[in-house]
Amino acid sequence: MNYSNAIEPVTALKTRTSELIRRARETRQPVVITQNGKATAILQDVDSFQRQHESLMLLKLAVQGDRDYQQGRILSDADADTHFRDRLEMHRSGD
Repeated sequence: MNYSNAIEPVTALKTRTSELIRRARETRQPVVITQNGKATAILQDVDSFQRQHESLMLLKLAVQGDRDYQQGRILSDADADTHFRDRLEMHRSGD
């Protein structure tokens, strides 16, 4: 994404808040807010933020899974099946 079209000074945020929020929501693109010529904040619509956050969490899980695999912290299919069946049964019984 080309952020050069999405840069706004903090004074624009103060005077045109509704417009900038609408722009972020409609375009699904963040608005970079600057102070004294330096990027200091991002204005982003909630849906895009949530998708970005979920993607980051999935990526973190994938990295953790790869780390576990590399360090030999793995279960066989049979052991994993038993583990999850036991956990499911525990939740069903209310423990």
